[in-house]
Amino acid sequence: MSRTRSLTSSFGYAFNGFKTAFKKEPNFRIHIVVATTAIISALFLGFSFQEWLILVFTISFVIILELLNTSVESIVDLVSPEIQPKAKVAKDVSAAAVLLSTVVAVFVGLALFLPKIL
Repeated sequence: MSRTRSLTSSFGYAFNGFKTAFKKEPNFRIHIVVATTAIISALFLGFSFQEWLILVFTISFVIILELLNTSVESIVDLVSPEIQPKAKVAKDVSAAAVLLSTVVAVFVGLALFLPKIL
C-alpha cells in the first residue's frame, strides 16, 4: 500500500537521505570530494559534451551505489543486529559493488583526463 505524499515532501526525504549519508558515511564524503574535484578539473580542461556525459554518468554510478550500500548496511543492521553469516554476505557484496564501481571510475577518469593533461 502506498501513501500519497506531496512532491515537496518526496524531494525533502531525498535531500535528507543525501544529508544523512554525507554526515554519517566517510566514504560518501570521499566520493563527493573526488567527484567535485573531477568536475572542477573538467571545467578547466574544457571537456566536450560527450566527455561530460561520460563523467557525469560515472560519478552518478559510484554515488548511487554508495547510497545503495548505505541502505543495505542500515537495513541489515536493523534486522540482524548480531553478527550473522548471511548478513555479512549482504554487507560485503554491496561494499564490493561500490569498490568495483570505484575501480571502473578510476579507469574512466584516466581515459578522460590523461589525454587532456598530456
